Amino acid sequence: MADILTLVFKNYINQSGKPKDINIITPSKCSTLVVGENVINRSLLLLAAVTAASELGLKVSFFTQVQIQSLPGSLQDDMSNLSPENLKKIKFAYPNSLEDLLQDVASLHEPVSGSAAPPSLIVVDGLERFLRVPGLSGALQQAELASAAHIAALLFDTAAFLTASLEERAAELSPCRVIASFQSEGEGHAGGDPSASEPILSVLDRYFQVRCTLDRDLLSAPGARPQDSWHVYLSGAGIKEASLTKGEEDPNLPKEWHMLLQKNGSMEFTPV
Repeated sequence: MADILTLVFKNYINQSGKPKDINIITPSKCSTLVVGENVINRSLLLLAAVTAASELGLKVSFFTQVQIQSLPGSLQDDMSNLSPENLKKIKFAYPNSLEDLLQDVASLHEPVSGSAAPPSLIVVDGLERFLRVPGLSGALQQAELASAAHIAALLFDTAAFLTASLEERAAELSPCRVIASFQSEGEGHAGGDPSASEPILSVLDRYFQVRCTLDRDLLSAPGARPQDSWHVYLSGAGIKEASLTKGEEDPNLPKEWHMLLQKNGSMEFTPV
């Protein structure tokens, strides 16, 4: 999944300092958890979904509780270059509860026996909305953690099932990836590990092989407001495996980026 995210970063790179060559991190069959503020998370997930559909030709299932009212600024700038047929590859669903989400994800198995190819990318926006119940303690917190494990395991198993189906149809369609977002209750990790104080996140990390963490940049770029400047970190077992495959010292395999949010909502990335 980090391959699609890195492609997004590359597509919306800061042109003034654009390196000549940036390799795309391509761990196979990886799932990625984006950890940051939900508004930023959603914009990044939408960019990933549209990139997967328009550039890679992948079918996408996008689950969110929040109705999509408008596209991120980066996509609004590119609307004239986006094919309506490719955009139709993205199917949005709006489950209201964890039970609805579980049912919707499980139902992705059903059309596999038909003629239409299953999705190659499953996106879940805002897992915290489905998992958190305010005021929980003791046994109820354990139930919350069990729910996190349940949905993560279902996403993982569904992706594996769909990958097998995609491989039978055409090798270039596989694998099926998963990308989900989660807003931690803590802010300003500055490269730290929010899972240390977030039990749900610790559970999710057991299933998602790649973590994409977005932190506010407290030392903003010149002229940028703190809320507009972000650090983006790619980490996890999936990234380590990709680095070992391509060579740990490869300078063209960036795992850390700087993101600048423009006034129109456009995102601009620079490798660090």
